[in-house]
Amino acid sequence: MNRLSASLVAFSSVAALGGLIAYWPSPVPIPLEAPASSKQAAGETALSPNQAHALEKRRAEVKARFDQGAAMLHAKRYDYALTAFHRVLELAPDIPEAHVNLGFTLLGMQRHKEALAFFESATVLRPWQANAYYGMAEAMDAMGDRSGAIGAMRTFVHLAQKDDPFVSKANIVLSRWDEQRSRKPEKSR
Repeated sequence: MNRLSASLVAFSSVAALGGLIAYWPSPVPIPLEAPASSKQAAGETALSPNQAHALEKRRAEVKARFDQGAAMLHAKRYDYALTAFHRVLELAPDIPEAHVNLGFTLLGMQRHKEALAFFESATVLRPWQANAYYGMAEAMDAMGDRSGAIGAMRTFVHLAQKDDPFVSKANIVLSRWDEQRSRKPEKSR
């Protein structure tokens, strides 16, 4: 393949991915709060035009980075997803979905202990964040903590919507884990 063909393929790929990211629906509302100002402290709630503009640009960047991270996670491009979700958390550290997705990114990179920390931080922010418990179970199991994994997976099943497609998968995994645990004792750490 010559350089021109390779360049065209690369450009087409980048353009297609950009289009996908631009039109990818955001699974998460961006809950950025307006910064406190002296006017707000005095009881006024209006933002100055500059503050409103800065807040809107920040929200737009958070949404764009979140969407990019989700696309990269889905494509198993974990290094790019990691960068995107780290930026989201720099701008908006209180979005539990970003913590969860960063956890799944780290699971994909086989960085289980770090992934577990992000799943746990998501549950601190929102204790009913069901998919955080699913990821927590996967991380714990990979680290050899089958009892913890079973507890986290049961929590996921309890919190998840009944029509969540991962509930049936979780129940299958729980059955397998229970069966394996009944056959042999868990290894001591």
